[in-house]
Amino acid sequence: MIVLLGVLVVVLGFATRRNPLLVVGAAGIVTGLLGGLSPQRVLAAFGTGFASSRSVTIFVITLPVIGLLEHHGLQEQARRLITRFAGLTAGRFLALYLLLRQIAAAVGLNNVFGHAQTVRPLAAPMAEGAAERRHGPLGEKAREKVRSFAASADNVGLFFGEDVFLAVGSILLITGFVNTTYHTHLEPLQLALWAVPTALCALAIHGWRLLRLDRQLLAGATGPGRNAEPGENVK
Repeated sequence: MIVLLGVLVVVLGFATRRNPLLVVGAAGIVTGLLGGLSPQRVLAAFGTGFASSRSVTIFVITLPVIGLLEHHGLQEQARRLITRFAGLTAGRFLALYLLLRQIAAAVGLNNVFGHAQTVRPLAAPMAEGAAERRHGPLGEKAREKVRSFAASADNVGLFFGEDVFLAVGSILLITGFVNTTYHTHLEPLQLALWAVPTALCALAIHGWRLLRLDRQLLAGATGPGRNAEPGENVK
């Protein structure tokens, strides 16, 4: 029971708002030492855990790189790039991003796009740039709306696209459970094919919502009785 003191370390650390990484690391060290492990074995356990879950901890490498790129003007360059395409509005750009995200997820490329590596540094600034070119400087509410739609395009594309991929974890879990429990022979391809109509419906419905974003921004920019926000032009 004494090894459960590691849980107490986690509770106290989070209650005092300490760094989560340090809290979890300290809890692991305390638990290992109280469980009779030597310092060398505790360190080896940390290394084994990191190596076995490197797909989860890869953000430790990617986030500093993205931060460095943003520091040197990645978002500004993305906004400038989108201004070169006169016919590409914010809604059309996000609808295109939704399509690409869903196609990539359908073939198993889940990590090609994503919130950290694509939406925040590229997709959202480019959508904002397209909206500003068409409607003028955006207010805070309009800017947050564009960002939220950019995030939703990534979420919907990934969620409904990955189920079309045969080797995704959910497909394998369902087939394994059904075959074991009901003694059937369900193939992953059968589930993936049934996921295609749902993915197409999600693409059509959310794509339509993204295209309507341009009308919403236009209504917000020209609506009667609208009060201009600081630094915002009303047309």
